[in-house]
Amino acid sequence: MPIDASFYFIAIPAVILVGLSKGGMGDALGLLGVPILSFVVPPMQAAAILLPILVVMDAAALWTWRKSGNSGLLNIMLPGALLGIAIGWATSAIVPNYVMRLIIGLVALSFTARFFYNRYFAGNAQHPARPHSVPRAGFWGTLSGYGSFVAHAGGAPFQVYALPLKLSPADYTGTAVRFFAILNAVKLVPYFMLGELDINNLYLSATLFPLAPLATIGGAYMVRRMKPDFFYPFMYGMCALAGLKLTFDGLLPLAKFIP
Repeated sequence: MPIDASFYFIAIPAVILVGLSKGGMGDALGLLGVPILSFVVPPMQAAAILLPILVVMDAAALWTWRKSGNSGLLNIMLPGALLGIAIGWATSAIVPNYVMRLIIGLVALSFTARFFYNRYFAGNAQHPARPHSVPRAGFWGTLSGYGSFVAHAGGAPFQVYALPLKLSPADYTGTAVRFFAILNAVKLVPYFMLGELDINNLYLSATLFPLAPLATIGGAYMVRRMKPDFFYPFMYGMCALAGLKLTFDGLLPLAKFIP
């Protein structure tokens, strides 16, 4: 199946950035995958091409972080996330993707603004680790599952709930890896039912598979060498960048309504 070389010129950097994100370097890098790939294919096709690659990356990340994780966080967020995927599937033809991107982006920005204000402008105010809450976990889990389905953008809602728990960097990353590995595997079914995982898209995904584990392991290598005092500001910074990117993507389509 002949493919224009320009596709790989764009796709290879996109897959590397997503792989670094999967390794634990933060959702902001992963959010760049679909927009970058959209330079050469339509956005929905870009998301479909990336989904099997994400599954391969998940396998590499699961192996890399197999000894780390927090089962309490995983179990409390998964039910809502699965519900969010179901809602995304049911409303895929109704709700514009940019609306959810805008909502998630604004929430992420307000969440990270509070962290940086407390840390750098309020005398480095420290807050104790927040305990689990079923209602909060259900809400943010649902938003994460929905955002993951419509735009592979479930990281920011997950961070809003998980970061205040103040887990160790390894346990936080290991849990995030398991959480999104499950979501991506579940998403294969609705994407297939919607006709997005056709032979052409699967072929394009397969040609990019070799990059997936290499980039993922590279991201994990960097995260393992971060101390908590650096890891958490870094992750909040990644969440802020993700929020800016999502907000921009959400606002851009609204410009056509401005006279």
